[in-house]
Order: sequence, then structure tokens, then C-alpha cells
Amino acid sequence: MPTALPTSAQSPLRPPEITSWPKLRRGLVMVCAAVLLAGCASKLPTQVDRPVSSAQPPAASSPLVQISQQRQKAESKAGPGVSGFEILAGAQAAYGARLALVQGAKHTLDVQYYAIHADASTARLLESVVNAARRGVRVRVLLDDFHGTGRNAQVMRLAFEPNIEMRMFNPLPGDRDSPISRMWNAATDFQRAQQRMHNKLFLADNVMGIMGGRNLGDAYFDNDESSNFLDTDVLVMGPAVQDLSSSFDSYWNNERAYPVQSLISKKTLEDMQQAYQARPGKGGDDDTTNVASEPAASSASSGGALPSPPDGEPRPGGAISDEQRERAWDMQPVDLQAVPLVWAHSVVMADAPSKIPAVDSDGQTNALSAAPGVLDNKRLAQLRALAETRNPGHSPSADSVVDGLVQLLSYAKKDLLIVSPYFVPGESMRQAFKDAVQRGVRVRILTNSLSSNDAPIAHIGYARHRENLLRDGVELYELVSDESDLRAAFGLGSGQNSFREGRRVMLHSKVLVLDGQLLVVGSMNLDQRSKLQNTEIAVLVRSRKLSGQAAGMIEKGLESAAWHVVLKDGKLLWQAPQNTRLKDQTTEPDASLPLRLMLKIISPFTPDSLL
Repeated sequence: MPTALPTSAQSPLRPPEITSWPKLRRGLVMVCAAVLLAGCASKLPTQVDRPVSSAQPPAASSPLVQISQQRQKAESKAGPGVSGFEILAGAQAAYGARLALVQGAKHTLDVQYYAIHADASTARLLESVVNAARRGVRVRVLLDDFHGTGRNAQVMRLAFEPNIEMRMFNPLPGDRDSPISRMWNAATDFQRAQQRMHNKLFLADNVMGIMGGRNLGDAYFDNDESSNFLDTDVLVMGPAVQDLSSSFDSYWNNERAYPVQSLISKKTLEDMQQAYQARPGKGGDDDTTNVASEPAASSASSGGALPSPPDGEPRPGGAISDEQRERAWDMQPVDLQAVPLVWAHSVVMADAPSKIPAVDSDGQTNALSAAPGVLDNKRLAQLRALAETRNPGHSPSADSVVDGLVQLLSYAKKDLLIVSPYFVPGESMRQAFKDAVQRGVRVRILTNSLSSNDAPIAHIGYARHRENLLRDGVELYELVSDESDLRAAFGLGSGQNSFREGRRVMLHSKVLVLDGQLLVVGSMNLDQRSKLQNTEIAVLVRSRKLSGQAAGMIEKGLESAAWHVVLKDGKLLWQAPQNTRLKDQTTEPDASLPLRLMLKIISPFTPDSLL
């Protein structure tokens, strides 16, 4: 694996940050080294103590509950069962909303993520979480374990902070300071290791929350020095949050969730930290990994000004720069009493944690626990009712969030607008799009170009279906990776922390707009991994206003920040976006020849089901 912090939202078959031929070559070398490594695989602990806990009912004493009730009473259309939503597209809105939830929480914080990276943005946010715990807030942190190695393992020190519980979902055995060791153990239990908890939730007092595509890390908040993700979350206020909390509880109390203390000791983490600091090029203390053990600043709990960012000298070797720390600490919490909410009916879709197999006492995958997550008939009926004005009655069952969305596509009448960074439709999904086009539905899909894709191997699954999709009448767009052409796109071209010249942009949003009236935002990609392997969560909101906001941002991006892929004389042509310096291309734009050749070589050995 590369030494840079991983940011890909994918499986071991999608090595993160492999965006060029040298990096791809290094990744293949390390995979080979893992396979050749001698020794037996480590096993996970048995007879683990997992105290059961659940979300607490929203309490009237919570300032967040009071704000939610006041906002709902002030909205004439906010009737029973209706929740408030705001699309969080920009870095300031997404980061500031999380800060506001942490600082406003009085009783509980529930945090569930696929990845939490040890960097500047996370350090500032987790310090606020520690402050919340020290003022009496019960904090539960649930993290998928794929990235729990190296410097990122230091976030596990939260588990040793009073009033914070932390569990790792579907953990990988092996030395957390050795990626090769972890890769070896993953290879010996490949089927289970490639299945990951991909859900993202940030919930406060069971009344406000954030869900969508973002993990926690600099690249998700426009604070990485080289490349950043274009992503989308929604702020949720009201009863829908209780459905999100119910999903969190089902994962938290599942046998696949291991308390950090059962996997690693605080002393081991401290020894890893000291060893990391002593490595050549690291240059001293890494203040971004000590937020759970250093005294927390009191100003966040007292309501005063936020503390200044930690001081430190710029360091080489991929360490956090002063500029990154300053940008993170310049972010301000949003005013939850003033955010522009849209009140609407909604339905939460969530895969069951049993979609990922458990491990028995011998360390082997328990196939009996590997049943897919099921969306029951009642939930599917609600989804279909959102897509139609009439009550549809009985609905068939679905095996996953992605299956539920594919079924929902059949109710589109005019327009489907889809954003999926990793798009591997497979034959059944491609047929659903073809059927929609034949019904007269306009289908437009925005995905990553090869050059903007942080997981190029995933591009194989998209590229093999690309020509057939175009022949079926689907309109395809691929993101331009150069930030200089993205400054005015997606409503992010001005204001604090807008994209900066010279950085690369990678698409990470997962959004669907159906007939201009139904908006879906979640953690899922429209690919076989989200369908078959990863667990996912999504919220469907029936609102013309909110759908219009999302569609407006996406359509602006299609015009000014995406290649329009078409067939001309039977060959692929990438048409340049309007009003840019770019020219039409006849090969994958901005992608090197070695990378394109390597993917062609690998393609026959990478079926859609593994992408």
C-alpha cells in the first residue's frame, strides 16, 4: 500500500490512492509480498464482552431538541412525521454542521464511519468530541476496521477516554503497524475481509444528524494538499434521525462490532506513536493523533472562542502542514437555528449488519450469519409510495439498499439524474437503465473519469459497460480532475475553503434525483460492491424543492466540470465541458498510457462482482 493516508471507500481490491503507474506498480509489489509472506494468520479474540446499549429518546433538556421543535413549529408544512433537510455540498457547510452538532449535544453522540483518518481536520473535530465526553455526553464511535492501521490506528485511542466507547466493525487481525501483515491476514480470509461497513452517520441527541458520502479526513473537507473529494451529505433534523439511530444500534450491538480494548491496548498504541515519530522524515510530535489523550481545551464546552490551532514546525514526509491545521481551525460551526431547511416526508434505507459474515470461535467465517441485509415489504412499500402519488400496496423484498434503489428506478417517468463515483452497473442494473430509456425516461449519470478516480481498478467495471450504456441511450458524464475547471461547478466556486488551484478533485458524492421530486443521498455506489459486499445506508426525501436544489448543482457541474462521453462514428469521444480551456479527446482524458495499458491487462481477471 502507498505511504500516503488511504482515502478510498473501497475494498482490498481497490487499493486507495493508486492514481498513476508508479503507485499502481508499488501496490502490486506489496500485494505479491503479502501473498509470499510466510506464517499463519492471526485470529480475532473470542468471548468478547459487548455491553448492549441503545439510542436514548430525545430529551426536552437538549438544546438541539429545542431547536428542532422550534424550527418545526415555525414551518407551516412541517406536519407529523416530517423531517427537515439541508444539502451539505461545500466543505465549510459539511464540517461546520458537524462542529455544531458536537458543541450542541447534551446527552449522546453516535458516530459511524467507514474511515476516520488521523489528520488535521479530524484532530480538530475529535478534540470537540472529547470535550463533549468530558462534559457528560455519552459518545459511541463505530468504525470499520479496513483503515485501522499505521497512523490511522491512533484514532482508536478515543476508546480509552472516559465516557467514550469505541468499537471496530469486522476487524482484520494482524499487526496494526504493518500493512503487509494485515494484507496477509486479509488474504487468508479473503471473502470476509473484502466485505466492509460503508455506512456514514453523525448523530447528536437522537434529534439531529448528518449522513451521506463523506468519511472523516482532510480530503473530504477540501484540506488535502494534493487532492480532494467532491462530496455530498445532508443535515437531518427531526423524526428521521430516530430511524438513523435505530440503524446505528443494530450495528453497535452486533457480534461483528469489537470493543477497541479487545483488539489493542493503549500502551501498544502509544508505542506505535513513538515509533512513528522516530522514523526518518517524521520530524517530531504529530499533534494530529493525540486528541484523545491530551487535555482538551475548555472553550468548546464553555461557549467561548475556539482555541488556536496547535503550534508546530512544517514537516516533510507527508506530515500535516501548518496551513492544513490553520484551515481546519478556521472552520466555524454553522448556526443550526438559521440553516435553510426543507421539511418533507422521508424514508431511511439501511442494510442489515448481517450482510457481513461473522467469525466463529475458531476464527473462521460463519456462513450461517452471512445472510444479506433485507429491506422488508413495509419499507419497500414506503419507498414506492414516495415515488408515486398512489399507494402501491404490496412490494417484493430486496436484498440490499442498492437492490431497493434499482427497483425504484422502474417508477421513473421522465428523468433520472444519478451521481455515482464508482459506477459498475453489471448486467441487471444496465437492463434497468435500458428499460427506463425505452419508457421515455432521460437517464444522465455522472461518474469519475479515469484521471479523477482514486481507485482506477474500479474504472474497469465501468469501462466495460460504457459503450453498451451509450447505445442503450444513457447519457454519460465523467468528472474533470483539474480543479482549475471546477471553481464554479457544483456551487463551490466561491467563499471560504473553495477549491484551490493546483489540487486534483475526485468525485465521491452518491446522489439520485428521480423525476425532480425524489432525492436520494447515501453511502452507496451503484456498483456490485455496494450491492453484494459492503453495507450501506441512504435516505429518500420526497420534495420538489430539495430535489431541485440537488439537480441544479449537478446540472451545473455537468455543463462546466464534466466530460460528456458520446459515440461518434462508432468510437468513444469525450466532449469538453462548456466555456473551458479543454479540448475534445478520443482517449481517456489526462490518463497516462501505462495506466491505461495496465488496466486493459488486468480487466479479464477482474469480474464486476469484485469491483
